[in-house]
Amino acid sequence: MELKIRKNEEIYIIDVLGEMDLYNSYKLKELLLKMIEKKIEKFIINMEEVEYIDSSGIGALIYITSTIKKMNLNLSITNVHGSVKKVIELTKLSNFFPIFPSMEEAVKSMDK
Repeated sequence: MELKIRKNEEIYIIDVLGEMDLYNSYKLKELLLKMIEKKIEKFIINMEEVEYIDSSGIGALIYITSTIKKMNLNLSITNVHGSVKKVIELTKLSNFFPIFPSMEEAVKSMDK
């Protein structure tokens, strides 16, 4: 898994590339915690290039989502598709995660 960060005004977009699994899902958690320490408040996790996720990847997303909610920060997850979307639906977490179908909608959600 590779993580790339880009910025859209005050929103930080994290592009996740590859598989989110036991061997690497901790990297996303560590990155977000470091960003929170730097007082960053708006995050979009772009999962357009994620083709596979296992329970560790789901666990990392749960941890990230609950941490950001507790701190009243803004998080959107976007471009979830294929088997990753199926896993999230099967685990009944579709309503827990702030998932948006497109980057535009994820950015708009930050204005609220």
